[in-house]
Amino acid sequence: MPFTERAYRGRYSGHFSQGVKWLLMANFGVYIVQFLLAWSSLGEIFTPFYLRPIDVAGHFWVWQLVTYMFFHDVHSFFHILFNMLTLWMFGKDLEEAWGTTQFLKYYFLCGIGAGVFVVAGNLLFGNPYSSTIGASGAIFGLMLAFAMQWPDREILFSFLFPVKAKYFVMILGGIQVLSSWASMGGPVSYIAHLGGMGVGYFYLRSRRGRRRPTLVGRTKTSFWGTMMGQYNEWKLQRARRKFQVYLRKQGDAPPKDRDRWVQ
Repeated sequence: MPFTERAYRGRYSGHFSQGVKWLLMANFGVYIVQFLLAWSSLGEIFTPFYLRPIDVAGHFWVWQLVTYMFFHDVHSFFHILFNMLTLWMFGKDLEEAWGTTQFLKYYFLCGIGAGVFVVAGNLLFGNPYSSTIGASGAIFGLMLAFAMQWPDREILFSFLFPVKAKYFVMILGGIQVLSSWASMGGPVSYIAHLGGMGVGYFYLRSRRGRRRPTLVGRTKTSFWGTMMGQYNEWKLQRARRKFQVYLRKQGDAPPKDRDRWVQ
């Protein structure tokens, strides 16, 4: 399981950002209730909240595009464990950079977008009566956003191997895609994962999405402000080079001609 160097210093201190904490509590709370009722006939009461393409398209049960993200497979604890650990590791930095409102908006946008891809894919090529649950679509969107913002930040893959975030997301995405095909026997999870990442990517690249997360502690600047900052940095570098040339000339001058006040 991955974690970032920043996660080791900050997240293991017990601090949770607000939005991440809400999502963790909601997902684990639903999972506990779902687990307790799964062994009785009451477990069927959750079925209308799973994502079924035929329900969304045929009965217009559009709430399933949101509710399916809070349900996980009670027969596999790894399902919710992986999703929530990933949310915890990558979500905190994004929320600190974006703010809680923007972070939650992006999270649900990726999750709903993944659901739309699942519905469309199953209606066109798959089984419209199949049910999909899990926050994987939103989680993959978060990983993509993290890699786009901090591509060179190192992540310890399996707590052992340092990998840059951009490569880590590519590797993990490929592993999850292959695992989805192998375990489910169809493209449903593949579409969800790819859909969440695709929606997140186009949102971050769009005009509206250019308010991308900035490094914590930095302020957001306009395009003109960025250009002026780059111009000022260029002038500073030029002045520094001229000063270095001047010092070299002073160092090469004969001792009798050298100004004794220049060091």
